[in-house]
Amino acid sequence: MEAKIGKLVESVGSFFSGGDTIPWCTRDIIAGCEREVAEAANEEQKNDSIMRLSWALVHSKNQEDVNRGIGMLEASLGQSNSPLQTREKLYLLAVGHYRNGDYPRSRQLVDRCLEIQPDWRQALSLRKAIEDKIAKDGLIGIGIATTAVGLLVGGIAAIAARKK
Repeated sequence: MEAKIGKLVESVGSFFSGGDTIPWCTRDIIAGCEREVAEAANEEQKNDSIMRLSWALVHSKNQEDVNRGIGMLEASLGQSNSPLQTREKLYLLAVGHYRNGDYPRSRQLVDRCLEIQPDWRQALSLRKAIEDKIAKDGLIGIGIATTAVGLLVGGIAAIAARKK
């Protein structure tokens, strides 16, 4: 019985928390990536280090870090040397916008990734997380609207009952 209650509480908790499988990044990892960029010996190493820093930033729990990562990626997107590099940057941008709650923009970016490589499982997984989040937000919105209508109708009924 306790196990069933535990599973119910866990499923309700994951419904409201999001339950996505996108990893989070700590401030220590970001600091390490920033040091790596500063210590890069040549342009190629610096570009690789900037990509790792961008990855860390968009996977951060800190909103400012996520926004910084988005800015870095948007600034470097036009400088991509290959479709693979473009795909990676688009994916990271999609993660950043997902973390910011901009699901339509995130979906648009992940769809662009999938145009480059339609079977990329990481992008497919992100698109599923986006679609789940959009559907869940829609359900929550419907629930709030239904509750508001119910309260309004209840208030009107209470006023009508008092007047009689």
